[in-house]
Amino acid sequence: MAGERGEGGEVLPLPLSRSSSRGGVGGRGMRGRWIMFRKRRERWLVVLGVVLHAIYMLSIFDIYFKTPIVHGMDPVEPRINPPAKRLVLLIADGLRADKFFEPDAKGEYRALFLRNIMKTKGRWGISHARPPTESRPGHVAIIAGFYEDPSAVTKGWKANPVEFDSVFNRSHHSFAFGSPDIVPIFCSALPHSSWRVYPHEFEDFATDASFLDVWSFDQFQSLVNGSKDDPVINQLLHQDKVVIFLHLLGCDTNGHAHKPYSSIYLNNIKVVDDIAESTYKLVEDLFKDNATAYIFTADHGMSDKGSHGDGHPSNTETPLVAWGAGIRGPRTSYIKHRSSNNFRFVDEHTHDMPTPIEWGLRDVERVDVNQADIAPLMSTLLGLPCPMNSVGNLPLEFVDMNEEDEAEAALANAKQVLHQFRRKSQIKQSHSLSFKPFKPLENSTSVVNEIEDLISQKDYEAAVRLSQSLRTLSLAGLHYFQTYDWMMLMTTITLGYVGWMVYIVMHVLKWYTYLQEKYSLTKNLAILMDQRDTKVYIFGTLLMGIFSILLLVERAPPLYHAYLAVTVFLWTQIFNDFQFIKAAWSTLISSESKCLLKLCGTCAVSILILEFLVASFSERRLYTLFFLTAGPCGAFYIMKSFRAYIGAPIFIWASCWILSLFTMFPADIPENTTLVITSGAIVVFIALVSRWFNSSVVAQKYCSSICTERKQSNGSKNLFIAQAFLVLLSSLMVSLSTSHRTQNRELLALHQVINWVLAGLGMVLPLFSVNTLLSRLSSVFLGFAPAFLLLSIGYEAVFYGALGLVLMSWILVESAILSLSSKAAPTHNDNIELKLNLYRRDDERYLQLSDMRVPLCFLVLFNVAFFGTGNFASIASFEISSVYRFITIFSPFLMAGLLVFKLFIPFMLVICVFSAITKLMRLPRLGCYFLVIVFSDVMTIHFFFLVRNTGSWMEIGNTISHFGIMSAQVVFVLLLFALTNVYTKNIEISSPHYSSHKVL
Repeated sequence: MAGERGEGGEVLPLPLSRSSSRGGVGGRGMRGRWIMFRKRRERWLVVLGVVLHAIYMLSIFDIYFKTPIVHGMDPVEPRINPPAKRLVLLIADGLRADKFFEPDAKGEYRALFLRNIMKTKGRWGISHARPPTESRPGHVAIIAGFYEDPSAVTKGWKANPVEFDSVFNRSHHSFAFGSPDIVPIFCSALPHSSWRVYPHEFEDFATDASFLDVWSFDQFQSLVNGSKDDPVINQLLHQDKVVIFLHLLGCDTNGHAHKPYSSIYLNNIKVVDDIAESTYKLVEDLFKDNATAYIFTADHGMSDKGSHGDGHPSNTETPLVAWGAGIRGPRTSYIKHRSSNNFRFVDEHTHDMPTPIEWGLRDVERVDVNQADIAPLMSTLLGLPCPMNSVGNLPLEFVDMNEEDEAEAALANAKQVLHQFRRKSQIKQSHSLSFKPFKPLENSTSVVNEIEDLISQKDYEAAVRLSQSLRTLSLAGLHYFQTYDWMMLMTTITLGYVGWMVYIVMHVLKWYTYLQEKYSLTKNLAILMDQRDTKVYIFGTLLMGIFSILLLVERAPPLYHAYLAVTVFLWTQIFNDFQFIKAAWSTLISSESKCLLKLCGTCAVSILILEFLVASFSERRLYTLFFLTAGPCGAFYIMKSFRAYIGAPIFIWASCWILSLFTMFPADIPENTTLVITSGAIVVFIALVSRWFNSSVVAQKYCSSICTERKQSNGSKNLFIAQAFLVLLSSLMVSLSTSHRTQNRELLALHQVINWVLAGLGMVLPLFSVNTLLSRLSSVFLGFAPAFLLLSIGYEAVFYGALGLVLMSWILVESAILSLSSKAAPTHNDNIELKLNLYRRDDERYLQLSDMRVPLCFLVLFNVAFFGTGNFASIASFEISSVYRFITIFSPFLMAGLLVFKLFIPFMLVICVFSAITKLMRLPRLGCYFLVIVFSDVMTIHFFFLVRNTGSWMEIGNTISHFGIMSAQVVFVLLLFALTNVYTKNIEISSPHYSSHKVL
């Protein structure tokens, strides 16, 4: 017979006979060509996916991270008499405002000199920083007057991706001393500067870093003392428009290493205050002309856990103290100089915030500013043009000038921002075929003339108000042109993602489902391989050419061409496969209503789970609710298969509820070395229980597919003992390394070497374990434990064990599903049997709707590994003290690499289990991977629409990071698949159910 009738009387093709499928020349040749063609296609598809996501992820730089810097403007010289000849800028890196102003436990204030300045000589307030609250962005805002060029994030905020103007550039000469990470940013390419930095090795987190501040002052003192014998240095110091910059890194380093509430950090504030006093006395003794202005501030604060980066007030609020030439004296707090008009700062904090009583400064007027306002303040004091890309507002409450000079300075400040707007407008108009101007500033020239007239008429207050209004409108115009191409880019990227998802779904349907019978095997393979719809390709090529010409005429960036090219290419490929789409659609509409309902239900549940995952990025506690529900559901389901074995349901229920606790814990992980040490014993105990379960008689009876090691060999026992020993030794090294750091003792090189060896050796040993499923996974669980423990500081070490329990529960549930399907196995004449075996390799079967649960479960557990111990989508969630057991000398790239590796360890556990389950269920792993990518991109496109360009920078940054994380997931999931394949590729599965299939 040519075939047998399935349900509904349809004649279905039978599997190829033994001779044709295995021994026949034609069958073997076609099968080989088919497999080779599929592999080539999938390699190309994976490459396309990586390229597409890499290109589309870059779109956030064109939409939200586009550089605000524009060149080609002329500086605006202020028409004022500069009140100061020189300026001293002191920046205490990482100094948070409350610790600076508040008294200590004895009621004594730490910064006595600067406090006296605030009350008797100068002005004070809070400088509000905009996230990301990192060192480079903060210094750029202070010295250059604009918020960090976002493109600098690609270089770790170290190098200058685009050269920019600064107060140092405009000065006649600048002297700078401090960190090698900050000073060169502003001085390395500046010919009229003298600067010195200490070596990177000085930034040791294991010591008290206040000596770094002393070093900076000592260098300046040596310069001043040496100028008495060096006429060149003496002449440079005594000229006008000189800037002296001392970068004081001690608070930042001590805050990271010892936390901002530690005695070392708080004592460092006294050191900084002493340096400010010594610098003031040194300068005044040298010049004796009362023509020096002084500004003391910080680039960012420090959170309680010793990190910074986000928009928390402890990170965004920094002290600002100004005194000297051109600075107003203190005013009583009840005198209001200007109305706040409900003004909000860049960190979304309101104006006129009440000063805490404990600061003891309520009787002295407080003037808060945005961090970028300090640059125009320094420029005005020296009579310099504002930095050409400055967006800061001159804080007139600080300057001591006559009303005319105030009005002229405010006008110069507004003109500088207006010039940026005009330059951007000019560039966009010259490149656009259909230009849409910013209407509120079409009459900007007349507004400037009106301000000039007001100054001439000596109506200075009105001139200042109109200048500030002009500056505000100019900033709005800059934002308008910053997002000018927003709609076009959003539409292109959205169509590209939708096209990619459609293309992947078509590939899965064509190669991994039973539609392969209806489509692929009924066509000649050569025709299928060479199929081309000439009309579709001609139309796609013409469309791409038209778009490219339009973009070339508008002088669009090269990436714009890439976005459109990828989108047009994908949809061309989709329409080229129209015949398959038609065949798949006809199969769908001819299916039974029960099948259609099942399909709709599966899609609805999948979307619901994906939306749940999207929401979990903002509220990680949702996972608590999920696992509280999943525990009993999994337990009741598994009871169908293991009715006589009550231990498995209890284990699943308990493991889910244990894991549910961790997403209730705070994202700021408190240090608890005892918990980390105890976790080592917990990990060994879990592995010991897994080993017992693997060889127990009860497990062999109910889980024969995963427990196949009845008698454990001596080699297996010795390997387990070695791995357990490494884990326990890692716990000991955690205790030893932490004790050295808490005692402010340097971590010995021997200790670091031992820690590196433990982490590396632990990851190698699983390769020598038995290749049965449970034995190999238990060995992998033990293998990554030493590295994870050595990188842990608190409860995340326990999370590692809890995640391992839930992963074991997932294996048990899938084993139960396999057992139930085996009991209900169809006969060899059944339609399902044909779908399981037709034209697949012996160890794989076709994907079915019920298999959608595997990639969905993977995504849930993958995200739990991501958010289980904190919100790693936030830049401030990375606890730098996690790496101190491997390295204490500041090395940003190595430290970041260790933090990312720690983050990846739970991911690797999840992927190892996922790979093992695909082998257990005989599922094509690459097909499941493509489904994971489709599900991830559903979330990606959702996050793409959730990206905000209004509100606080913290909210904007979080939405962008969520999109970036999901866009990158296709890349690092693929990378982790490749890495974990080393551990899982030779896992052996024994299943009587599928063995019977092979006989057919």
